[in-house]
Amino acid sequence: MPKEIITPAGSSPPLAPYSPGVKANNVVYVSGTFATDSDGKVVGDGDVRVQTRCVIETIKRVIEAAGGSLADVTYNVIFIKDLSDYQAMNEVYGEYFSDRPPARYCIRADMVKPEFLVEISSIAHI
Repeated sequence: MPKEIITPAGSSPPLAPYSPGVKANNVVYVSGTFATDSDGKVVGDGDVRVQTRCVIETIKRVIEAAGGSLADVTYNVIFIKDLSDYQAMNEVYGEYFSDRPPARYCIRADMVKPEFLVEISSIAHI
């Protein structure tokens, strides 16, 4: 099965050996995404709402670069640093996935860097 590496213009440099997205058989797999700018600097330090918005906008760019949209997302995996941020994260998440939301799960987890408050990985069928 051939695969296509998806790296939208302006993507932040990866923190490890991975691609922002991979498309195979019209399925797009988006790597775990943090709130970083194109230089790899943290966006929204201390603000889970800002970080959640940045993460989902980054995921959106990956999926759009592969020819899809957020409406094509079928599954999200959410890691949150502090469960007290769950409601705030969900408020922003709901702005993007209110109509026919994808399947998902959310767990509390330590992050790669202490400044990160949320990480989301997605699967989209386009």
